[in-house]
Amino acid sequence: MKVKICGITDLNSAEAAIKAGADALGFVFAESKRQMTAEQAAAIIKHLPDSILKVGVFVNEDREKITAVIEKTGINVIQLHGDESPEDCLHYEVPVIKAIGISSSNDLKKVSQYDCEYYLLDSPKGKYRGGNGTSFNWEETKTFNKEGKKIILAGGLNAENVAEGIKMVDPYMVDVSSGVETNGVKDIDKMNEFLQSAKRMKEEIKK
Repeated sequence: MKVKICGITDLNSAEAAIKAGADALGFVFAESKRQMTAEQAAAIIKHLPDSILKVGVFVNEDREKITAVIEKTGINVIQLHGDESPEDCLHYEVPVIKAIGISSSNDLKKVSQYDCEYYLLDSPKGKYRGGNGTSFNWEETKTFNKEGKKIILAGGLNAENVAEGIKMVDPYMVDVSSGVETNGVKDIDKMNEFLQSAKRMKEEIKK
C-alpha cells in the first residue's frame, strides 16, 4: 500500500515520513494552515530522494502559477483540489491527481469525466479543500468500478481507521495530513503508526 503524507512544512517532518516508509509527500500551495511558498518547498525538496513523489497541492490556481511552482520547486506531481474542469487537468508536464469530494455515490461519476493519472477521493470541502480531518461514507464506493484507475483514499484517515478504509475501498494509495498531527504539527510516532497500519493491512489483503 502506497502512502502519501500531506501538509509537509519542514525538512524534519519530510525525512521522518520517508524513514517511516512514505511513498509521497504533499506540499500545499493553496490557502491552508499548512500553506507553503515555492521557496520554502524548494528548500525542503532539494534534500529528498528522487524516488519520492513530491506532490504540489493547488486549488483553482492559474496554470502559469502552477507551472512556475513546478519549475522552481522540483514538484513532480500536482494535485488539483478545487473546481478544475477536465480540460484544466490536461497538458501538464507532470502527472496529475484530481481530487473529488464525495458526498454521495453520484460524485463518483465525476471520476470518468477526467483523464488523469490519479483520482483522490476526499470528504466534501470544509473550511479548506482537504486537511479537515473528516471522512466521507466509504460505503459509497462499493458499486464504484475503479478498474484501471489509481484511486487515492483521503479524508479523516488515522492509524485507527486506515486499515478499515483500505479494506472497504481498496485504493492504490492512502493520503493523510491532520490524522498524523498533534496540535497542528506532524507527529513522528503517529506517522510511524499510520504507515505500519496501512502497509500491514495491504499485506493481509494479499493473503
